[in-house]
Amino acid sequence: MERMADPTVWRPEECSGVLVLAELRHGAPAGVTLEVLGEGRRLADALGGPLHAAVLGSQTGAAAEELRHYGVDKVHVVEDPALAHFLNEIYCAALASLARQIKPSVVLAGATTLARSVLPAVAAELGGSFVAGCTAFAVERKDLLQTRPDFGGATFACVRAAHHRPQIATVRRRTMKPAERREIPAGEVIAHGLSSLRVAPENAPGGAAVGRARFLESVKELAGAVDVTEADVIVAGGRGLGGPEGFPVLQELAKALGGVVGASRAAVDAGWISYAHQIGQTGKTVKPKLYVACGISGAIQHLVGMRASDTIVAVNRDPEAPIFKTATFGIVGDWRQIVPALTRRFSQPA
Repeated sequence: MERMADPTVWRPEECSGVLVLAELRHGAPAGVTLEVLGEGRRLADALGGPLHAAVLGSQTGAAAEELRHYGVDKVHVVEDPALAHFLNEIYCAALASLARQIKPSVVLAGATTLARSVLPAVAAELGGSFVAGCTAFAVERKDLLQTRPDFGGATFACVRAAHHRPQIATVRRRTMKPAERREIPAGEVIAHGLSSLRVAPENAPGGAAVGRARFLESVKELAGAVDVTEADVIVAGGRGLGGPEGFPVLQELAKALGGVVGASRAAVDAGWISYAHQIGQTGKTVKPKLYVACGISGAIQHLVGMRASDTIVAVNRDPEAPIFKTATFGIVGDWRQIVPALTRRFSQPA
């Protein structure tokens, strides 16, 4: 079924508040969702409207109740077996239909695979604006000012969509302060069904049938797969390591520090380590407490993914390497000597 955008529904004066697409991980709100909720609360207060959260899925009651502890005014739960596994068309139809009922001024979600797939389609469906990978927001005269890195992080663009509602954006992970959990829950949970939203899977009776895709199976990540975005300590290597044999050495330091191994794009492109470890503009954005960069020159594409780290330690043979301008502490020298020395030091009992 072809659906046409209807911009007349979205006159700015008729819109209010912020709607956050709340993603779940293992039945609980994802970390990036808590970051978006924290920023969503701030923006909703600045706009003078409520903060809504949308939960799409099956058997999500516990997660919906948990969201009430994070400053959400209304938690909208769309429950249906057809939403148990992510399928773009039906998620887009459900979220767009829910947004038509709520009429938020702003719609936000984390810059995840799911949201990157759904939110642009929702923006097209509703005639709204869309900006991807934002790192900061501000409100001016009821318009959302959306800041995002451009040209590999060399510049930042501030986008204003004064004539479009809703203003839709994804939020780059680890760039916003997460909402704090409150002991006493607040707000209310509002239940919706696909039928009440006038959405139905293909071949279902009534409503607007959607869903040409089919879910086949879910394949779990390999055991031991790294998630650099959740790590408090990252030891990262780049082209300066000289080859894949450097990463086991970094792994020993990471183990001593209780962290994980990361990498620059150059090291990944060379086949020295898998993409799951890549940090930067084309990899993951991280914000650990400690980031140790070994043999990484400091190209802007890499810096944009890690410069928000609390403490950055750079190890490089070149005293003029750009990474030293960003680093909290710099060590000029050969990583082959420095990294094992650090490992021995931090492996000793306190």
